[in-house]
Amino acid sequence: MLLISAATSTDADIIAVGPDEAIRHISDAARLARDGDIVLIKAGTYRGDVAVWQQKKLEIRGVGGRPVLVADGMHAEGKAIWVFRDGEFEVDNIEFRGTRVPDGNGAGIRFERGRLTVRNCVFDDNQNGLLTANFEDTELHIHDSVFSNAPRNGNQLAHLLYVGRIGQVTIEGSRFHNGFEGHLIKSRAKRSDIRYNLIVDGPDGEASYEIDLPNGGDALLVGNVIGQSASSQNPVMVAYGAEGPIWPGSRLRMAHNTLIHTGWRPAWFVRAWPDKLPPDTPIITRNNLHAGLGIFTTTLPGDHAGNVALPASLLSPDILDFTGPFGSISRKFSVALEGTPEEDLRPTAAFAFPVGTSPRAPSTSPMPGAFEHNGLTH
Repeated sequence: MLLISAATSTDADIIAVGPDEAIRHISDAARLARDGDIVLIKAGTYRGDVAVWQQKKLEIRGVGGRPVLVADGMHAEGKAIWVFRDGEFEVDNIEFRGTRVPDGNGAGIRFERGRLTVRNCVFDDNQNGLLTANFEDTELHIHDSVFSNAPRNGNQLAHLLYVGRIGQVTIEGSRFHNGFEGHLIKSRAKRSDIRYNLIVDGPDGEASYEIDLPNGGDALLVGNVIGQSASSQNPVMVAYGAEGPIWPGSRLRMAHNTLIHTGWRPAWFVRAWPDKLPPDTPIITRNNLHAGLGIFTTTLPGDHAGNVALPASLLSPDILDFTGPFGSISRKFSVALEGTPEEDLRPTAAFAFPVGTSPRAPSTSPMPGAFEHNGLTH
């Protein structure tokens, strides 16, 4: 605690919340906190303790374990367990669970404007795990977090993550699974940077798209494992531009992703809508690995190289094994990215189970897909 105090400005306070603290309710901390304060929430279960955070700068951390926030029928402003109004916020090590609101768009977090960084958090069984508003000067950064278990009895499509028309979203080292009818990730952001994630619906999942980018934008997908279940609501796994662009400079770039489909119906691994996008919208794919029945670049416009197709039987997605006995052969088909104009597509990390990343060494003869050597790190 002393170290934290020394690292903060002299006018910042540390506010401790917990069953044995002077402040027992998170809602009271939200009311008392000033700009620049640090809120420490002790481990435990907080039921119906919803809050609106209106500070301009704030850091919130779970300590002594991960606090679990259960909506328990309550919500802030009919929106979420937590609403962040307009400022620079950091949230670390908090679990948000069970949000339901009358309009069907209840979220663990509703982020309205500013800059939000989320780390080591869990969003489970919410109508939307995290939902943003639509301001171009807004940024969202998600690291090492879990989005899971969309509810199956709602009247709205439940998206595990729904990013509105904001300036930028970054998603890294996170896991998305067990969706239902909605999408695992939906982003309308001007720039969507999605790297080193496990976006695999799982055997019980029934999501529609795994990644939906309906308004195009500058989208970069590198080093992800993207998996569609046999019970998917839609054959498309990654969708780009289905509703037409709202941003100038739209482009889709995908490199070193592993895409897996286990169903009997052929998948559409990536689909773009050229008739709804500006003419000659760049679409570039490099060194992606796709497994299972379906099409990848056959009908996808753009520039494609180094992509490799495999039978799904060579991988074991049900036990999260995406390595396969094909390393020495598949390397012959990949293209080098290091030292080329496309070097920013080269992966420098890989997803590490259960969340997070591990370094990935550069290679002049890289393995196609999301892993360089031994696959998923457990």
